[in-house]
Amino acid sequence: MVGCGLHRRSVLAGLAATALLPRGAVADEVISLGWNDLLPEGKTYIPNGLRGLIDHDVPPISVQQPASSGVRSEWSGSLVRLPGFVVPIDHRGTGLVAFLLVPYVGACIHVPPPPANQLVFVTTEEPFESAGLFEAVTVTGRFGVSSLSTYLADVGYALSATRIERYSV
Repeated sequence: MVGCGLHRRSVLAGLAATALLPRGAVADEVISLGWNDLLPEGKTYIPNGLRGLIDHDVPPISVQQPASSGVRSEWSGSLVRLPGFVVPIDHRGTGLVAFLLVPYVGACIHVPPPPANQLVFVTTEEPFESAGLFEAVTVTGRFGVSSLSTYLADVGYALSATRIERYSV
């Protein structure tokens, strides 16, 4: 009985000490998200059939962005992984240091942008050598809600990338 109590105390003491460590000292679990996860409960995304429709006789694509139905904040501050397509925003040398991560090819450039809750503004300290416009990637990093407006669209989320990989199935 005494040995069991000491073991339990050791475990509890270890857990208490872990809570006092800086956030970076404890390994975060990476949460894999999909684009539907970024929508508020009960809301739907733009159907695939509507994604390619564009009226070229109206104002620029950026003003055709549908209103957002809100964002979800439960992953703010979490380490997440999200696949998507790259829309370049800012370069350093030959690499990207900021880009929009979008859920489908052509978003924000060839077709109107999706709602803000379907756009993620990605920044990275290490420039990412992109293979070209709309490259498929998986981005891992610290995630958060954002209220950012770019020349292409309003953006609902931000991700500070620690890892950017070319997408693979």
